[in-house]
Amino acid sequence: MVDGHNLIPKIPGLSLSDLDDEIKLIQLMQEYCRLRRVEIECYFDKAPQGHPRIQRFGQVIAKFAGPGKTADEEIKERLRRLSRRAREWAVVSSDASIQVAARAAKARIIPSDEFSREIEAALSDNATAQKPPAEENMSEEDLEMWLKAFGADQTDR
Repeated sequence: MVDGHNLIPKIPGLSLSDLDDEIKLIQLMQEYCRLRRVEIECYFDKAPQGHPRIQRFGQVIAKFAGPGKTADEEIKERLRRLSRRAREWAVVSSDASIQVAARAAKARIIPSDEFSREIEAALSDNATAQKPPAEENMSEEDLEMWLKAFGADQTDR
């Protein structure tokens, strides 16, 4: 469970002043979810005009606060509805009131800056794993061996 607007300023390259800050965060979290095989509910204040309050983006469920409510209130309500199952959840927020509610529900608390580092580490690990191995030049002796093995001569180089 992620407090979206609390996390955005903690992500390098994202800003609450960006018009598409929420979608940028969702895209990062989609990749994080794919890599870590988890699902995230991300809460935001007020849905954009003409968009539904709840939208699924792969393993990320974006939930926008209803009229007259805030994302913080929605998170606290979700924790209450989860009841004992809240223990199975982690809540990402540095907001003191959200952390109090999460602690009362016995949910795990992850500060936003810590989760930002976790996302960055997951994406970085993936980029390193996807990086092709460095090219190595073949030694002159190895080249000669392969040329002979395939019946080639110096003119075939």
